[in-house]
Amino acid sequence: QVQLVESGGRLVQAGDSLRLSCVASERTFSTLTFSYDVMGWFCQAPGKGRVLVASITRSVSEIWYASSVKGRSTISRDNAKNTVYLKMNSLKPEDTAVYYCAADPQNRILLHDYDYDYWGQGTQVTVSS
Repeated sequence: QVQLVESGGRLVQAGDSLRLSCVASERTFSTLTFSYDVMGWFCQAPGKGRVLVASITRSVSEIWYASSVKGRSTISRDNAKNTVYLKMNSLKPEDTAVYYCAADPQNRILLHDYDYDYWGQGTQVTVSS
């Protein structure tokens, strides 16, 4: 089984930036396997479902952003470190949510939470006005 561990969430003020990280377990996710996976960041606000924020394929040949973050967020990955990042700038109060990292063996952008097989435990991002 794949294990994903997110970090980087915290309380920030509107307009601030932060970077979320997600590390895939080395025990269950070899470098080669990780390189063939699609990774995604989802957010879940209180009382709402998980929504895809950004996704990136293994070779970085495909990257997708939600319209709500496009232009102020960057997803990236370091396959050598089994890590995917989400850098968010100009944060808004409406960005407040739990952010989850997700992974799947398919080598294409996946838009829905039910498409992903593996999930982290989530990290809380709170943006104060």
